[in-house]
Amino acid sequence: MRKNISTAHSVVEPRPVTRWVAGLLVALYALVTIIPLAWIILTSIKSPPDSISYPPKVVFSPSLEGYCNLFTTRSRQAPEYIAALPPATDTCDKVARANNMVVAGRSNYIPRFINSLIIAFGSTVLSVGFGVMAAYAFSRFKVPLKDDLLFFILSTRMMPPIAVAIPIYLMYRELGLSDTRIGMILLYCAVNISLAVWLLKGFIDEIPREYEEAAMVDGYTRLQAFVKVVLPQATTGIVATAIFCLIFSWNEYAFAVLLTSGEAQTAPPFIPIIIGEGGQDWPAVAAGTTLFLVPILVFTVLLRKHLLRGITFGAVRK
Repeated sequence: MRKNISTAHSVVEPRPVTRWVAGLLVALYALVTIIPLAWIILTSIKSPPDSISYPPKVVFSPSLEGYCNLFTTRSRQAPEYIAALPPATDTCDKVARANNMVVAGRSNYIPRFINSLIIAFGSTVLSVGFGVMAAYAFSRFKVPLKDDLLFFILSTRMMPPIAVAIPIYLMYRELGLSDTRIGMILLYCAVNISLAVWLLKGFIDEIPREYEEAAMVDGYTRLQAFVKVVLPQATTGIVATAIFCLIFSWNEYAFAVLLTSGEAQTAPPFIPIIIGEGGQDWPAVAAGTTLFLVPILVFTVLLRKHLLRGITFGAVRK
């Protein structure tokens, strides 16, 4: 065997074939995950007949009927009555009259969408706020039965929502929290706080204690050191945790169906009950789903750098 020739392969630089295969698999996975999203967006701009045609239409004439049906309620009228009306003033009115209907008023989608914003972001703020304080306590102080308490906190996420739905419903009915925004915020906060504590504890464990000790030697109190030293360094973890908590609160369906019906109902249980003439109005359902995706998508894209750092934080130790 010839000397000075290494047969070892680097674990850092993959071979060209490996990179090509990995890139192909990633592209294939991205395509598979994007197809349902693209189909929903395309369905939202189809007419009702095109949305249920078989075989499905890929080439079609775009229509705003789905969005108009999402934001308005309509009533069918006789052609003579519609002909006697003044000219249509907007697109939705024109679409309705083309189907021998008139716009009767606004739908409840906007209030439900606002409820989703308030409840999801409110519960996320509370979950992350309480979670970072609890995680700091578990990370820095000697808490009796720490491991048992952490396991108990984590165990709250092990049971399916339906297992506790009835007890929570009865409790909320007695407390007057059914169909209220504050009730949903507190419930989602209680569910998310276990995830927040476990994620944030890992981030805070990675922050050296010497930073806080140096700050307290300089005259800072424990609270000041926590606010001015720990929190800035834990920003990546806080943002990553907030994204995960927000995704759960934004998409949650089971509790929203059981505990809300009108004032505090969110968009997920409202979108499936959009009924059109003769059945489900699929373009309106797709339009509501498309708009529902926008806030969480924008929030995640804006904070994607923090999310990527948060997922890989602590993976490489020096």
